[in-house]
Amino acid sequence: MIQAMQILQLPALDLEGRIEQELVENPFLEQVEAEGESEDADWKDKEKEPRDGDGPETERDGVEGMLDLLERYERDFGDGRPMRVASSEEGDRKYEAMQNAPSNPQNLGEALVNELAYLRVDEESRAILEYVIWSLDERGYLTSTPEELALEIAPDLGREVDVAEVDLAIARLRRATHPALAAANLRECLLLQLEARNEQDPLVVAIVADHLADLENNRLPRIAKATGRSVEQVKLALESVRTLEPIPGAAFGGAPAATITPDVLVEEVDGEYVVRLDRERVPELVISPAYKRLLQQARQGDGVKEWVKQRLESARWFIDAVQQRQSTLERIARVIFRSQRGYLEKGPAGLSPLRMQEVADEVGVHISTVSRAVSGKFAQTPRGIQPLKFFFTGGTTKATGEVASQISVKERIRDLVGDEDKAKPLSDDQLAAKLAETDGIRIARRTVTKYRKALSIPSSTQRREY
Repeated sequence: MIQAMQILQLPALDLEGRIEQELVENPFLEQVEAEGESEDADWKDKEKEPRDGDGPETERDGVEGMLDLLERYERDFGDGRPMRVASSEEGDRKYEAMQNAPSNPQNLGEALVNELAYLRVDEESRAILEYVIWSLDERGYLTSTPEELALEIAPDLGREVDVAEVDLAIARLRRATHPALAAANLRECLLLQLEARNEQDPLVVAIVADHLADLENNRLPRIAKATGRSVEQVKLALESVRTLEPIPGAAFGGAPAATITPDVLVEEVDGEYVVRLDRERVPELVISPAYKRLLQQARQGDGVKEWVKQRLESARWFIDAVQQRQSTLERIARVIFRSQRGYLEKGPAGLSPLRMQEVADEVGVHISTVSRAVSGKFAQTPRGIQPLKFFFTGGTTKATGEVASQISVKERIRDLVGDEDKAKPLSDDQLAAKLAETDGIRIARRTVTKYRKALSIPSSTQRREY
């Protein structure tokens, strides 16, 4: 039961990998070929073909030979994992997959060490340089001072390390890679980049050096007053500031974007929405008939026969678990999109409140089964690809008695902010009043604030344009 729940929880790509693993490890498990006959069918036909000198004992001898082979596998590979010989076509597919698989992503330290592999420095200087590299955080900032690093490096080199040696290593790192690497903070990071490009505008330098807090809070009039410039001049200088890189380590290393593979496909056919699973990634599995015959003719008391039975039961269990996953996920998906037809027709604004318990009751399973089934799964719909958990949301009762989902309320807040006067942006109190006036949605200001922050919308002060 626990293992079946694990199979249910696997997303499409993980399930695909698990099936490949089972096909390799269990000789009784076989994938149904889409076209042509399976390898085992070919093996059976060839086994029955008469050859010179063949007699009535030929089939029995073939079975004995296969049993001897299985016994040798069991003896040589005591963990019970048999070898599976792949066809040339299967081998080609695996080789192509290996060729197209991306290499493991490098982290920042590995990327920088590789970048500086051919830098011509002596052994001790390289050791100091690499120590500096591995002291950077994921942003590329140096959280230790050069004095602290000099003390930390000294035991490794077996001598005292001068701070000037650490400064030299940092300078070499910046010259060879990025001028702002190993900065202590954002201010230094931006100033280093201005210095590297020989910035000539004193207003740009002054904003970065003395007014970052005002800049972060969009207090442009205060910057203009302090620098003796107009707001328009400050806005023009900000265009140069925005070209600077606040995270210098972002250009090196890092993991690639994750690939999203939808499990559920929702398509509109003749005005109706059809919900189905992407079955191309989940092949049909069957028990190999050739190995079932071996089980029938294995000798009594033979250790191999017991091993064969275990592998046969394991194959049967795995097929049942995969089929149960597909059936459960499809039933849950159909209930979800029957309830969320409004989303398919109108987008996020049409979402209805939906709880996992409601789906569990309708499908006839425990709520934990629904939670596992939707975890990490995505649905491809006419409105885009969304995680299945996206369609479970709470709600707020309108003045009309209707219930609006939290997501639809958030979308309404996004629309109101998008339509506001940028010179006089709406405060959270004003947004709450607008929702009550135009949509009949009565929620507290603090709830508006929470939803606005969840949407990564800045405050009205930060949104104001001068």
